[in-house]
Formats: sequence, C-alpha cells, structure tokens
Amino acid sequence: MITVHHLNNSRSQRVLWLLEELGLPYEIKHYQRDPKTMLAPPELRAVHPLGKSPVITDDRLVVAESGAILEYLVDRYGDGRLKPVAGTEDALRYRYWMHYAEGSAMPPLLLKLVFDRIERAPVPFFVKPIARGIAAKAKATFVQPQIDSHMNYLEAELTRNPWFAGPQFTAADVQMSFPLEAAVMRGGAVARQPRITDFLQRIHARPAYRKALERGGPYELLGGG
Repeated sequence: MITVHHLNNSRSQRVLWLLEELGLPYEIKHYQRDPKTMLAPPELRAVHPLGKSPVITDDRLVVAESGAILEYLVDRYGDGRLKPVAGTEDALRYRYWMHYAEGSAMPPLLLKLVFDRIERAPVPFFVKPIARGIAAKAKATFVQPQIDSHMNYLEAELTRNPWFAGPQFTAADVQMSFPLEAAVMRGGAVARQPRITDFLQRIHARPAYRKALERGGPYELLGGG
C-alpha cells in the first residue's frame, strides 16, 4: 500500500492529486507545520533523514522529492498514462518541465518568501530599517524581475499547447502546478498572463484535483486561480 506522508500546504498535495488521477489506492499520514517557523515537524525524520515532505512509502520502499515521486508513480503504475510516448518531442518536453518546476521556477519564489519574512521579522528598532531596506532592494532588483521573467516565459509556452508537454494532460502539469500556484500567492497577480490563469482554472476544475483536496485538507496555495 502506498502511504503519502503529507505536510499541510506543501508540495505533497501534488502527490495526492497524481494518485487520484491514476485511480490508485493510498493512505495519508498527516503532518502539520510548526505555526511559528512553518517548518515540518521532526517526526518526518523517522521516514526520511531530511525530515521534509513530500515523501511516500510503497511497502518498504521510500521515495522522496516531488519529481522523483511523480515519475516513480507514473512509471510503475501508470500503464502508459499521463506521460508522452517515449522518444517523441513531447517526451523530451515532459522531462524538461518535470525538472524545470523545482530547478528553475521555484528558487526565485523561495527567495521572495525569505525576503518577505525578513521584512516582517521582529528585530531591534535600529536594525529594522537596514534589514527591510536590504530585503526590499533584493526583491526589486533581482527576485521580482526573475519571477516576472519566468511567468512571461510560461505564459508564452502555454500559447503553444494547452498543456506543458503537448496537447495532452500529463504528470508534468501536476508538477508545474505548485510553482504556478506559489507564483500567484508570492509573486503577485497574474492578470496579465491569461494563459496561466486559464491553466490554473482548468487544473482546479479537474475531479481528481478536487478529490485530492478533500482527502488532503486545507491548501492555501490555491491562489484563487
């Protein structure tokens, strides 16, 4: 039996969604973030040494990292579903987006989260202007331009096909959901990117996505898309 070690408001929501798309039976073990630090609880280290989510156990096998988990599930249980035919151009695009999501799209969004917290963090009054000034400068000159560049790139890519790896929905779209939802929450509105908005609306309307939300619980990265 597949067990998803599910952390609230995290990348593990994608794993639940993919399992629902594949129609696979699974169990969920819930973990809650620390309300002050927003970090995962130490109990997750009993599953994987890094103590992070997502991670799944499939009998005695432990699989971590979002992309690796999605590829494992599709390759082992998909029976050809949710991925393009091997050796095709779409298959290459599929692999690209599976890696791009965390390797390229997420870093500037994580930096924005860090600098936003620096701006809000309680610090001595004489340090506060300096800390806020550094954070604001970094966001304005580097972080936000990077986010904007990625969003413009993704908007252009979605004019080519309705889905990231081609004309058919694949696990690459599941993988790409998190950075786009995070961009809405952390990077500002995407009103000027109608293709991204449409993509989010379409994935949020999928029955498997909605079922995963029911099973996984509150998920604050929906972003209203």
